Amino acid sequence: MTIEGIDLIKAVEEKINTIRTRSLDLSFNELLDMYMDKELIIDPEYQRLFRWSVGKQSRFIESLLLELPIPPIFVIELEEGVYELIDGLQRISSYLNFRGELVTGESLELVDCDIVEALNGLKYEDLPKPLEIKLKRNFIRVEILRKESDPRLRYYMFKRLNTGGETLSNQEIRNSTIRLLDSGFNDLLINFSSDIHFQSTISNLSENKVNEKYDQELVLRFLAFKNNISEYVHDVSDFLTEYMESATLKLKAGELDTSLELVTFRKTFAILDFAMGGQVFAGLSTTSKPTNAFSAYHFEAFSLGIQPFLDLINENNAEEMTRLREAFIAVKENPEFKKITTGGGKNFRKPLADRIGFVEAKVKELYEQS
Repeated sequence: MTIEGIDLIKAVEEKINTIRTRSLDLSFNELLDMYMDKELIIDPEYQRLFRWSVGKQSRFIESLLLELPIPPIFVIELEEGVYELIDGLQRISSYLNFRGELVTGESLELVDCDIVEALNGLKYEDLPKPLEIKLKRNFIRVEILRKESDPRLRYYMFKRLNTGGETLSNQEIRNSTIRLLDSGFNDLLINFSSDIHFQSTISNLSENKVNEKYDQELVLRFLAFKNNISEYVHDVSDFLTEYMESATLKLKAGELDTSLELVTFRKTFAILDFAMGGQVFAGLSTTSKPTNAFSAYHFEAFSLGIQPFLDLINENNAEEMTRLREAFIAVKENPEFKKITTGGGKNFRKPLADRIGFVEAKVKELYEQS
């Protein structure tokens, strides 16, 4: 065996030695008691990702009553006897909802059960006593990552478990997983995303995009490209996730100047808001009128393209904002700019640099003439 092979085996074994796991078989009634006694924690950010339809929840309850096999859930041990759920949210929440223990207004009423149709229309309290007992005593395998395990491995385990299954947006996954490292940077994204000028510039985002936390992803996108663009190659999602991991650890270690980031962020989006408002990140129609469609390419180009000139721009000067608006429209009308901001395949480093460069050059020209 080569030295490289021996080193690889050693590296794998060292990581294995940092992982402590065990398995338990617990009844759903035990899990309910643990949840009520705060011995089974579901982080609120994670809980918000519960989105199974009523029909899907109902069919899961039907599966429990029929004793059909179900996959295990995964938890991490926070302290002796206290666990946090990291995979299995939809299943556990469906059971809690049927038992009336989720804040959803009222307990689940079964619908769309297709094996035992007589279950449809029933709530938990409507079940015959033998079925109530069967449901409560149904067991599920619980895989536990012990508290002695490396905290970063807890994070990677959660991230990998939660990138499959129920469809979640990339930012929803980031928000719920990153908190296992530290919540500070995620809280910063949420705080920045509430800025009034930022919200004005992205006002043409669809409701669905906002519900998927895309506004928070845009804050992350701005910070990641502004601070770490040299590391970007092609895959935006991976780039953003890696930056969020790095920034989370830097903030936790006190190595990230959040006050400076906030000043830069607020000034950037105040300028963009006063110049073009909700049209600044939209393309142009065939008649050169701004459309209502949000473009991530325009977001990158204009938010990053004005960075070298922040100290020169006075967002409170109405005449200056009018000239800046005209410069922005001129960029949007440029045929070469349109080529690198429409269609697919424009996420590579060069098109990104080119579209930022278009804005930089036009703004530089504007202030050289002033």
